[in-house]
Formats: sequence, structure tokens, C-alpha cells
Amino acid sequence: MKLTWTRITVHTRNPWRIARPGSSASDFDVHRTIVSIEHDGVVGYGESAPSLYYRQTPDTVEATLAKLAPALGDDPFALGPIVERLTHAFADQLASVAAVDEALHDWVGRKLSVPVWRLLGLDRRATPVTSMTIGLPPDALESPAQYLRERVAEAHDFDILKIKVGTPNDAANLETIRAAAPDAKLRLDANCGWSAESAPRRIRELAFFGIELIEQPIPAGQIETLRSLREESPVPIFVDEDSLRPADVMKLAGIVDGINVKLSKCGGIREAVRMIQIARSAGLAIMLGCMVETSLGISAAAQIASLVDYVDLDGHLLLADDPFTGLDVMAGRVLPPDRPGLGIDAGVVF
Repeated sequence: MKLTWTRITVHTRNPWRIARPGSSASDFDVHRTIVSIEHDGVVGYGESAPSLYYRQTPDTVEATLAKLAPALGDDPFALGPIVERLTHAFADQLASVAAVDEALHDWVGRKLSVPVWRLLGLDRRATPVTSMTIGLPPDALESPAQYLRERVAEAHDFDILKIKVGTPNDAANLETIRAAAPDAKLRLDANCGWSAESAPRRIRELAFFGIELIEQPIPAGQIETLRSLREESPVPIFVDEDSLRPADVMKLAGIVDGINVKLSKCGGIREAVRMIQIARSAGLAIMLGCMVETSLGISAAAQIASLVDYVDLDGHLLLADDPFTGLDVMAGRVLPPDRPGLGIDAGVVF
């Protein structure tokens, strides 16, 4: 197999800001690495979405890809053993492994002329609707409320809004958003932004606005604190930064209500399915999330969206210049294409 890659820069429609450091976007710029795997006249594609929070950068992605290339072997159909080797060998660079996993799935689907979701025996009609994310207003805005009203207006096609919180202005922001979208379901994502001491009060305060769930209210690594927080919380507690890989899932059983699974965190489609299966056995609800990614990376996640309870696959919709085509949003659902592999046209990049 021949592995190649290229770095691209795309841009968000609006400044992208969350509560914790290590956001995947700086100002409007988003740096991604697109990989290709060529074998037997067929090419498969995947996307690496590194996060500084996990000590990943475009440079570490490319260095990792150079190291793992010799370990791929010469049989793309041996996808399982390949991904297992890579997740063990490069456990701290799983965004790179995810891109390879996606490219292998894409290759197999293209080779067999079958969409990946069909290869996995899934039904795309069971895909839940996605939320649309509204980030924190940039600092020093003259009118944060006007900024939020504009973002809500842009999201008028979506009935579920995922609101970034984790600042002293959360209540004011939620008041503005709820007034602008009185009938929308609201999900909150604090991105580790609250302290363990302040989180119970913050959750009670914001529950007033009619919240479906709240994601990662406190910094990762405080499992027993999460247990206590969940017992006090009037809304379900989900985790994101605390649920990276399959090995993390069982320790969260009975601690929180649900987990957020992201391909770039766990190492791709195969590992994400493992996380989902473990979460189901543990009685945890499951959200399928994403980074700010192009349609290529989002399509990889969309292939398995029918397996989960909640979907947050809007990363490509946050971009002003997504270079890929082929992924559709229908009635609020990001549906995996009914075309071979991941179903995305990568000709504009390669």
C-alpha cells in the first residue's frame, strides 16, 4: 500500500472559541491533513483532525504518518489488524491513526463498490438529527448578544442547538439564545470550563433555560467528582474529554449518563464502533461528535451515526470553504452518502 498525505488549511465562517485551551481552530484557520492509501488501482481517503489539547499538531500528524507507513503491509482488507497495531503503537497520536482507518474503510468500500455503512450492516435511515453548534462570542465584541442572535439565525434549519459555555457570561448568553430560539432543544458543552466547586451551581442556574444535557462540565480526570455532580444535577451529564478510547468507557458506567465518541480521539471508525458497543453494554447513552472537519472527516463519522442516540456532526457546516462534496443534510440529518466508500469526492485536493 502506498500512503501519501497533504496538509490543507480551511476557514471557519465565524471565529471559533470554546472554554478550554487547545481548540482545533485558531481565529478562522483550521489546519487538516488529508491522507490517501493507494493499492491495486484504487485510492481511499481519510482526514486527520489533530487537537493541541491532546498534544497533536499538523507537524506531529505528518511525523506519525511517516513512521506508521511501513507498518501498513500490503493487504487493505486486513483493516482490523492494521488499526489494532497502529492504535497500540501510536496511542498518543490517534488523530493520525483515525485518518488511516478512514482511508482504509474508504478503500475497501470503493474496491467493492459499496458504501461503508452498508459494509458495516447499518441502515442510514436510522440516523438521528444533528445539533448545530454555537461557539462562545469572541472577546471584546461590542454586542455579544447580537453576535449570538446572528448565529442562531444562521442555524434556523436545525431544531437542536449545541451551545458552548464555560464562562462567567453563560447565563446572559443562554438568555439571548433562548429568546431567539424559544422552541429549540438546547445542549450545553462546557469543555472542562467550570471548576468542580462551581459546576453544581452553574448547572442549576442554566437548567432554568430548558436544557437537554450538559457535556464535560469539569476538567477531565475527576471521576468521583463527576459521580457526585451527576447525583445533584437536574440534567443528564455527558463526558467528552473523559471518554477518549474504548478502555475509558467502562470506568464511566454508573458515573455519568453518556459519552461523546469522536473518531479523531479514538482512532477511527473501527475503534468508535468498539466504544459504542461497550457503552451500550454499560447502559450509557452515546453521542457521536466531531472536530471542526471537512465533509471527508464528517462522512467517516456519519457512516456509523445510526448506532448512536445523539449526533453532533456539524463540523463541515462551520466552514466557509469546505473543499469536498458529496455529504448531504436532509431534514436536519447528516446522512452518509449512498456511494462507494465514504462517498466523498476528493479530486479537488488530490
